[in-house]
Amino acid sequence: MAAFDKKHKLLFAVGLLLFLTGFGILSFFGVRKICREVHKYKLMKENAVVEISSVGIKAPVLEGTDKEILREGAGHFTDTGGFGKGNYCIAAHSSVIYKEYFNSLKKVDIGTEILLYDKDKNKYRYKVSEKFIVKPDETWILKDFGDDRVTLITCTDDGTQRLVVVGLLYKD
Repeated sequence: MAAFDKKHKLLFAVGLLLFLTGFGILSFFGVRKICREVHKYKLMKENAVVEISSVGIKAPVLEGTDKEILREGAGHFTDTGGFGKGNYCIAAHSSVIYKEYFNSLKKVDIGTEILLYDKDKNKYRYKVSEKFIVKPDETWILKDFGDDRVTLITCTDDGTQRLVVVGLLYKD
C-alpha cells in the first residue's frame, strides 16, 4: 500500500510540474502577444494608418523603409506622394512563416477599398485598380503617374519578387 501512495505522489508531482511548465510557457507567449498588440495600437494612434478591412489589414505607416521601420510596421517611401496627392507608396513585410502586416495583400481584388488615415486621422479612400508582380529592382512603380494613388508593395510568398497593389483616390 505504501508503494502505491509513493507512486501516486510521484505521478501527481510530475503532473503538477508539467502543468506549471505549460502554464508558464503559454503565459509568456500570451503576455508577449498582448505587448505586441498594445505597441501596434500605440503606433497606429501616433502615425498614419493603412487599412483594407476586407482582408484584415490594418497597419501603422511610419516614415521610411529601412529594416528598423519595417520591423515595426509599414513604411512610407520618402519622396513619394502625400495623402491624397501623387503616388503615396507603402511597403510592408509578408511571410508565410511570420504574421506580418501585408500577409493577406495577395487576397485583394480589383475594386477593393483601401483606406489611408493621416496622423490627424483624416480619411482618404482608394479603390484597387491594379495588382501585379515586379522584380525587386523595378523602381518605376514609385514614380509619379500624374494621378492620385496609393501603391502597396510586399514580397511574394517565395520572397524573390514583389507584389504591387495600386489604388486610385476617389471621393464619396
